[in-house]
Amino acid sequence: MKKSILLRGQLVDFSRPRVAAIVNLSPDSFYTSYSVIDEAAFLVQIDTLLQEGADWLDLGACSTRPGFIPVSSQEEWQLLRKGIEIIRHHWPKVPLSVDTFRVEIAEKALSCGADMVNDVGIMNEDVAVWGVLANRGVPYILTYSQEAASTNIMSDMLHFFQERLDSLHRQGIADVVIDPGFGFAKTIQQNYAILRQLDVLRTLNAPILVGVSRKSMLYKPLQTTPADVLPATVAAHTLALERGADILRVHDVKAAVQAITIYQLTHDVQLSDTIQKQPR
Repeated sequence: MKKSILLRGQLVDFSRPRVAAIVNLSPDSFYTSYSVIDEAAFLVQIDTLLQEGADWLDLGACSTRPGFIPVSSQEEWQLLRKGIEIIRHHWPKVPLSVDTFRVEIAEKALSCGADMVNDVGIMNEDVAVWGVLANRGVPYILTYSQEAASTNIMSDMLHFFQERLDSLHRQGIADVVIDPGFGFAKTIQQNYAILRQLDVLRTLNAPILVGVSRKSMLYKPLQTTPADVLPATVAAHTLALERGADILRVHDVKAAVQAITIYQLTHDVQLSDTIQKQPR
């Protein structure tokens, strides 16, 4: 079954894996932040992401890094609203998702011009956000961010997603993307167990989003920092693509687009033949 979602009135299929660019508006991000205070610099940053091939932008204004202390709802919304307004003014058609754990922020963002809600996990028990999504008819990114109930994390995850997908579909929310939640309430061993068995999630017939970009599951085993693990990130992305990832949520768009292109060359005979016939 070919998976797809309806985004901004257009059907987006995943015959080609997509790239969601991370735009962290909070200064407390674990890797890199985007400041809306310097609008000119912000515009250059966003333009670079889009020129490098981002399919959509994922905006967040409250850090969820390990040990994070949430900013107030008011502060989160001030940053997020400014980011959405700037992008919408200059790029009215670019798809935007909002990364939040607050229902009121999700609702305001959708009213302000966002197209999708990326729920990092805290909202997925709250039927209030389901009502917002159903009324708006927008896609929803559902994250598995809770601790596993047993030693078999894939079994627990499958049960969680199947139960939530059934509930969401009954509420009239048709377009749901699933995110296994790498790094959220998981040990490094569990993260790699998920990456190794990611193809198990294909049975759910929902697009799979993978967010491993520069995370601790990469830099801790290598005894380095987030700034130094782009090669490891690309390796993890390639493994995820091989196992069925449909969307890569990334800091480094150009590297992700290149990884997807090379992945497709090994799977699409027609594309490979076209490349081979080009002059060297």
